[in-house]
This record gives sequence, C-alpha cells and structure tokens, in this order.
Amino acid sequence: MIKLIGILVVAVGFALRFNTLLVVVAAGIATGLAAGMSFNEIMTLFGTYFVDNRFMTLPVVLMLPIVGLLERHGLQERIAAFIQSSRVATSGRVLLLYHALRGGTSAVGLNIGNHASMVRPIVAPMAEGAAMAGHGALPPASVAAIRAHAAASENLGNFFADDIIVAIGPVLLIKGVYDSVGVSASVGEIALWGAPTAVFVLGVGWWRYRALDRQLASLDDSRPAQK
Repeated sequence: MIKLIGILVVAVGFALRFNTLLVVVAAGIATGLAAGMSFNEIMTLFGTYFVDNRFMTLPVVLMLPIVGLLERHGLQERIAAFIQSSRVATSGRVLLLYHALRGGTSAVGLNIGNHASMVRPIVAPMAEGAAMAGHGALPPASVAAIRAHAAASENLGNFFADDIIVAIGPVLLIKGVYDSVGVSASVGEIALWGAPTAVFVLGVGWWRYRALDRQLASLDDSRPAQK
C-alpha cells in the first residue's frame, strides 16, 4: 500500500491548491522512493520519458506563448464583445454548443483544442460575455461558476466521446486492459457502448448548463430595483 503514496500526495497537493506540475512531480518522486528506487533512477526515468514523448509536449510548449500573445492583444475582450452582440446567446447555450462540438470532434479523432488553447482564451470569455449581455456586471462567484462549467464542458465533451470510433487510441487501451485481466470484449463492442455514454453525458451537461442559466437569471431578482 505504501507504493500508492503518490495518490495521497496528489490528493493533498490539489486540496491545498499547490502548483499542479510540482504536485505531479512530487507524487512521482514519492512513488519511486516508496518502490525502492534511488533518486538518480527516478530522475533518469523522468528524463527518458520526457525525451521519448517530446513530440507530444512540443506543441504545448509552442502553443502557450502564442495564446499568451493573443490574450495580451485583447483576444478575450474581443471574443466577449462579439458574443455580447448576440440576442439569443446565454452562458448555458454557449457551453452546451462547445460541449457538443468537442464531443463530436473527439468521436472522430479530431482535437480542436484544450483548456489552454480553447477554454481559457475563447470559450470562457464567450460564456462570460453572454452572461454580462443578459444580466450586467457579474459577481466574482458567478464568474468562477461560469469558468468552472467551461472547463467541465471541455473535460466531459472530450473524455466521454473519444472511445466511440474503433481507430482511436482509447478504445485500444481499454481493449488491452480487458485482455490483461481475461475479459473478452471486442473493440466493436467497446465502441458501441461508448456512444450511449457520450449521449447521456451530453444530456447531463445540458441539465447543468440550464441550471447555470437559471442561477445567473436569479441575479436579476436579487438586485435592488432601480428608481
């Protein structure tokens, strides 16, 4: 059980809101030490896996300064101003649309974005802009709720829809896990049962986004009437 100490480190680190990267690295080091590895061996593994997967990390490293440069030149403000011009847009509708779009593209193996390149600079400002257009200035708690739902739309749309098409990696990963424990399941069966799960999660998302819109609408009732 001591070898699972990394899970405890991650849980405590996230609960205390420490830096995510430092928490994950600390969890890896703690797990390696608990497994009897030396510190040098752990660092060697870190370096080996980083080099082996450098082509996966390179796009992230290049994307962050690009997104930062766009934000510095007013990307979020322009996105918010654009969505405020729409009379039918609400935070819930914006997030439901992105959830469905993210799920549809993930189902066919297309990656249109993630938290850093889509949610923070585009989706969250659009949802906030829609809320401000309908309800005026937002309190900090409402802004935090919108951003949390925007992050959730990315997670739910991507995670639950990327095991529908057989040719995508997660289906093969699930197949490999089943084979390792002696469970007979074809990739077709795994993909078949992935579709209703994604549809159900989309329905749950619709309900949550509707609840968010009702929560934002209640702000109008709680504000004092203007004379």
